[in-house]
Amino acid sequence: MTQTVSLSFYRFAGAASRVWALTMMGAARLPLARTPDIGFWKLCGSGTGEGFTPVPNTAVYAILATWPDAATARKRTTEGVFARYIAKATETWTVFLQTQSVRGAWSGQSPFAPTQASGTGALAALTRATIKPHIAARFWARVPNISEVIGQDPNVAFKIGIGEVPMLHQVTFSIWPDEKTMAGFARTGPHAEAIRAVRDEGWFREELYARFAVHSDRGTWNGTSPLAKLEAA
Repeated sequence: MTQTVSLSFYRFAGAASRVWALTMMGAARLPLARTPDIGFWKLCGSGTGEGFTPVPNTAVYAILATWPDAATARKRTTEGVFARYIAKATETWTVFLQTQSVRGAWSGQSPFAPTQASGTGALAALTRATIKPHIAARFWARVPNISEVIGQDPNVAFKIGIGEVPMLHQVTFSIWPDEKTMAGFARTGPHAEAIRAVRDEGWFREELYARFAVHSDRGTWNGTSPLAKLEAA
């Protein structure tokens, strides 16, 4: 079996639904832990703008989880607590991923199991970090610039910033058509400058970098599948 990672996004409209989604950041923990076949999982809020920003987006939440295989991932992400999110949300999108490479740790664990999966040809990049509190101001001074550049890149099919704890635990996630375009962004401009600062100044208490093959998806985001942009190209 090949481990599959699911990343599900949920959009909520109206104050009541958004309050429900916020309370589920705590209330969903036990149901998720009891979900059959689930491995590592995280509940996340999101930031506004292109990529991650320190301003929360109260309309969008996400659940990341690992599963023993793709069929199980597709089934379980429509059941139980996932079904409750789907019923409350105005729009949902889940992307299914298979890990190609990973380094670092997340909450002291190594959650993703690399395989030789090729998927559709599209690649996803995930960066997760715990920011040292005394460095947070410098970190957030740089991130909006990186986020703006990601949003302007014509190659990126999807990009979002999510996080477990506002300001201190952040995740960036993006989808690219191929390795060349992904690497081109990572090695130039504000992103490359930030990476150098991370290494030189020791911004992060814990960090993880993972690359995935995009296996498949389900649902829509902003009215269409983000993978449709890659298929059209």
